[in-house]
Amino acid sequence: MKSKKVLVSGCYDLLHGGHIAFFKTASLYGNLYVSIGRDENLLLLKGKKPVFSEEERLYIVKSIRYVYDAFLALGSGILDFEPDLKKIKPDIFIVNYDGHSVDKEILCKRLGIEYIVLERIPEPGLPARSSSGTKRDMRFPYRLCLAGGWIDQPWISEIHPGSVVVAQILPTMDFNDRSGLATSSRKVGIHLWGDKYPEGDHEQNAKLFFGAENPPGKKYISGSQDHIGLLYPGISRLYYKGGYWPEKIESTTDKDICDWLSDVLYLVPLEPRPDGYDPLKIMNLEKPLIKELGEAGDLCWEAIRKKDIYGLGKALTNTFLSWKKILPLTVPDWVMKEMETKYFPDYPGAITSGSGGGYVITVSNEEVEGAIKIKVRC
Repeated sequence: MKSKKVLVSGCYDLLHGGHIAFFKTASLYGNLYVSIGRDENLLLLKGKKPVFSEEERLYIVKSIRYVYDAFLALGSGILDFEPDLKKIKPDIFIVNYDGHSVDKEILCKRLGIEYIVLERIPEPGLPARSSSGTKRDMRFPYRLCLAGGWIDQPWISEIHPGSVVVAQILPTMDFNDRSGLATSSRKVGIHLWGDKYPEGDHEQNAKLFFGAENPPGKKYISGSQDHIGLLYPGISRLYYKGGYWPEKIESTTDKDICDWLSDVLYLVPLEPRPDGYDPLKIMNLEKPLIKELGEAGDLCWEAIRKKDIYGLGKALTNTFLSWKKILPLTVPDWVMKEMETKYFPDYPGAITSGSGGGYVITVSNEEVEGAIKIKVRC
């Protein structure tokens, strides 16, 4: 009996286990032909070239044992494989569920080709992967400061030591500038390494990063919690005692803890702080107040390790209220009113991401209306 012809199409850049699993399953339906998007067409559709050239992608795909033959697509646009359908005359055209579209289905129906949509099922023991997810995970992350913020400044921690807790989060979206997610530092990191999470020792990279953003003569020194939070995976507690660099760094990349924190954290957009806004014009640098701030960081760390949402909420709120006492302009009146009316009464706790605006970070076991979900990178 003659084998059926099966056609699939795609970019197949940054080939991963999900691609191989897809090819393996598709090949069960017959001889598998693969139409590969050309560089020029991918540039047209996505605004950027693929990581690997069309010649290299073709070579890689042709080398896969489940593939009967592979070639560069003859067409252009979203349906760049249409001329290949007419040339190869496959019996079946197969897509993954996230590659399905009505236009593809209609085209196949018009040409008398069976159209099959596969679920994305990885090989046993391997994670489910997609190209978009892989590229996202490789991009430069963001940093979320959860408690103890400002302790990383020596003029704070020299009065009383304390802890800052930060989390590295995946770039699931482009977060607003000037909103307290270390976007300014992130731009320096992208200048150093490109929009790619750097390889190598996290502490060495973070020290290089800190130095790059704070050259000699700079008036305001960006705190090292930004650089450590951007480069250390998972969640980190940073203990400061009067220096620019922490005395101690503790981190966890425990998947259960990271997933739990991702599940309970919600970000609600506020207005970014205005250009030229100076949150440091008024300072009340009193030891008891700074002690409270540092202790909020310790409480946050212990609550996260225990997956205690109420302890976490209290740590966020305590940090926010400490800011109001120590640096009043970091909490404008309109922000305080927003927190007191919308968040403190209804949730275990909340804080703002930035000084004078940004996002409200709140914790909840239930979905928060209008909120953005984040994903801690472990």
